[in-house]
Amino acid sequence: MRVRTWAGALAGVVSAAVALGVGELVAALTGAADAPLVAVGDQVVKATPEPVKQWAISVFGTGDKLALQIGTAVILAVVAAGVGMAATRRLVYAIAAVVVFTGLGVAAAVTRPAAGPLAAVPSLVAGVVALAVGWFLLRRAPVTEGEEAQDMRVYGRRRFLVTSIAAVGGAGVAVAVGRNVGLGSAVNEARDKVVLPAPASPAPPRPANVSLDVEGLSSYITPNDDFYRIDTALVTPNVLPGDYTLRIHGRCANPIELTFEELLARPMIERDITLSCVSNEVGGGLVGNARWLGVPLADLLAEVRPDASADQLVGRSADGFTAGAPTQLCADGRDAMIAVGMNGEPLPVEHGFPVRMIVPGLYGYVSATKWLTELELTSFADFDAYWIPRGWSTPTPIKTESRIDTPRRKAAAGKVAVAGVAWAQHRGVNAVEVRVDDGAWQPARLSDVVSGDTWRQWVYEWDAAPGEHSLTVRATDGAGVVQTEQRTPVAPDGASGWHTVKVTVD
Repeated sequence: MRVRTWAGALAGVVSAAVALGVGELVAALTGAADAPLVAVGDQVVKATPEPVKQWAISVFGTGDKLALQIGTAVILAVVAAGVGMAATRRLVYAIAAVVVFTGLGVAAAVTRPAAGPLAAVPSLVAGVVALAVGWFLLRRAPVTEGEEAQDMRVYGRRRFLVTSIAAVGGAGVAVAVGRNVGLGSAVNEARDKVVLPAPASPAPPRPANVSLDVEGLSSYITPNDDFYRIDTALVTPNVLPGDYTLRIHGRCANPIELTFEELLARPMIERDITLSCVSNEVGGGLVGNARWLGVPLADLLAEVRPDASADQLVGRSADGFTAGAPTQLCADGRDAMIAVGMNGEPLPVEHGFPVRMIVPGLYGYVSATKWLTELELTSFADFDAYWIPRGWSTPTPIKTESRIDTPRRKAAAGKVAVAGVAWAQHRGVNAVEVRVDDGAWQPARLSDVVSGDTWRQWVYEWDAAPGEHSLTVRATDGAGVVQTEQRTPVAPDGASGWHTVKVTVD
């Protein structure tokens, strides 16, 4: 008499689900660094080949984390089903598999940057739960032959399925409870209590025509909920402001440590600054403009007094991510800052709460460290930040880019507003031109400018005739350099090329 194969597969999947749910609950209750799936998932992210990561970003954009979690869950379910089927033949196979996966979970957890003394506990408990639930379900699963199989054909199958469904429901409850009582909930509550100080240097007033009134055009300020998020964290790190310290050290004469309250007490600047991701394809949406509040980075560097050899400033995140910016560009007069506010509120958790770094004119992968806990003064010769060994270049200026927001596919014949945004952070945008089909370039009307660190909206009034047309845009930066037509991929230092859309005019 042997357990039916389908029942073994289901038992494996249910056991894995319950184990992961309990692991997340235990992680929340013990204050361990991460739940098993998160710890292992982050290691998978780090080990994933760079072309695969870029494919995921190009396909899923800001939904890459959700896609990864769904993909991980599917792979885990397939593996768990296979383990369950193997257990119908010999239970030792399942035991060995659980031991191996538990070991992987423990190894991933204890090597995490935020790992504490209890980091291994969630994975160990999850492993024990997986074995217990698997054994329990296999003892009650429908079998393939004999009188007992006949007796279980209806009642046993139904009982087994109901038990399995109940177990999965319990796993869901464990996840929900873990997230509500864990550190994430406490961080959200602490964030709600943060009162941002008034800036010592407020943002310059926005001109009346900083925003053009065109339907379908990106807003001048990107709402926090719509601002793109691209980072290496599978789930957002949770940092309590009461426990926070920023350490600035390395090749400097006067290393310092600052608490969150000490940062808030320092003179702040408020600026509108556009950020863009190096992974943004031509015409892509991985760019946004926000009003940031923070401590000038130049003031902090002046206080620690970097050595002449310290040509790189490395930001280190709470989850161990690193980004290295040229020290000189962090203190050359641009509004580089240690930001605590975004669009009038404390940083959202997914955008770096409590503290992140902003350096206008540099892509985020070398400068915009979120969940910032450390700044180290070193050199490019002695240290490669996270993305550099993975094939990306050392810091280069953000390329001049422009995008057509509207129209994208269809338009009615007659006057059509062709509109979009253009950016060349820290150089500014002086002109935007639009070409219809293979015609001559025509100047677009620009919105008023706040500073060279923000994008500008533009609009061109097009007399659209019926038929199929192509619209192309290019920008000229503040130095008079016209955006290049040459198409390049995002790696190693950002995409380039003119954005073109095909439009059907009825």
